[in-house]
Amino acid sequence: MKHEFWHDKWQSNNIGFHLSSPNPLLIKHIQSLNLQPQARIFIPLCGKSLDIHWLLQQGFHITGIDLSPIAIEELISELKLEFTVSQVGDLTHYLHQSIDLYVGDFFELNIDHISKIDATYDRAALVALPEHMRETYTQHLVQLTQNAPQLLISFEYDQDLLAGPPFSVPEQELRKYYASHYQIKQLASEYEKLKGKVDAKENVWLLEKI
Repeated sequence: MKHEFWHDKWQSNNIGFHLSSPNPLLIKHIQSLNLQPQARIFIPLCGKSLDIHWLLQQGFHITGIDLSPIAIEELISELKLEFTVSQVGDLTHYLHQSIDLYVGDFFELNIDHISKIDATYDRAALVALPEHMRETYTQHLVQLTQNAPQLLISFEYDQDLLAGPPFSVPEQELRKYYASHYQIKQLASEYEKLKGKVDAKENVWLLEKI
């Protein structure tokens, strides 16, 4: 999937994937990660998610990255926090005491750029990527976070009926990517009409380091 796809989405404000409130599945299941106060949560492809506001309010620290400068600039404006800005290679880095934000390609972010990650919250990253990119993404995420536990939300539906994103990521595929690194436990599964068109399951997974 080309970068222009996501740049165009943000430029045209075609961001149906952006929720207007914190994700209730996050609120319900965050305790499954057993995190300490001020634990650092990594959010790949974070956009301007209101989940970030909520997690900060709970006392967590955040590291996020998104390809779109519009997304990060709008998030910073809405957070009403003062950031220092620097360049880290090809990435733009916005730093605050409790939150690190990067603008650029996820695959350009490496372990030397970031503070130690205590957990990953993946609501919109794995499902945003076409199948041919997902294995590379998961390998990089595992390396970047050093197998930090994950709270992961995925969709499962007939891909022939609807072009993603969000893409369908069946359980078998999820296990192919992560079973050698994590114990995988399904926390919840809810049925919905995805984009009001297709019957889909929204699954919540807890991935714990083996």
